[in-house]
Amino acid sequence: MGFSVVVDAEKCAGCEECVDVCPVEVFEMKDDKSVVVEEDECLGCESCVEVCEEGAITVEEI
Repeated sequence: MGFSVVVDAEKCAGCEECVDVCPVEVFEMKDDKSVVVEEDECLGCESCVEVCEEGAITVEEI
């Protein structure tokens, strides 16, 4: 069981909230946007989804 984590770059405002809130460092900032770098580490807690005011992040179980 794992999770698919997607950041919609067009919606991402570059606030870094997801980077700060993620307990397992799934995200990094690149060119002022959040990018998924460690998807395999995702716990499915959806803290990133809750903190993203732009609605740019989706987490789905795969």
